[in-house]
Amino acid sequence: MNDRVLSVVSGSGLTVMVREPPGNRLIDMGGEHDDPVQAAITGEMRLLEWEVRSSAVLLGELLDPEFTEIGASGRLWDRHSLINALTQESDAPPYRITVSEMKGRLLAPGIVHLTYVSDENGRRARRSSIWRRSEQGWRLYFHQGTLLPPQEPMPADLG
Repeated sequence: MNDRVLSVVSGSGLTVMVREPPGNRLIDMGGEHDDPVQAAITGEMRLLEWEVRSSAVLLGELLDPEFTEIGASGRLWDRHSLINALTQESDAPPYRITVSEMKGRLLAPGIVHLTYVSDENGRRARRSSIWRRSEQGWRLYFHQGTLLPPQEPMPADLG
């Protein structure tokens, strides 16, 4: 894979890598959250960290009070049920989530749409998130994941 690694976040057995495929350009990573798209990307990446996923307080800071999610399984989640499910998980498994094809667009003042592909140990999903700015900062308002078919291994070069 010839993707350029944009960022890597590690901690508690979790490694998250954001890759930029050749020819794609993400918004400039400039100043500290001056850019709404970068603020949404930062929040999205935080939601993948085990320390955040296991803390009702930290999740509550990032999830909008009106948050809803359509999970990759098709299940509908609200803020309360997602926080309960994530914080009930016992131990942090040593897993790795790779994020690729991250793209963001400002839809309107205070509204950002992100799309990306996640890969967690071969379970790939195309993801879409809508972030909105509130008085408390940027919060995830809506998220949807759609499972992708497993990638077929490249055939061995017989030549």
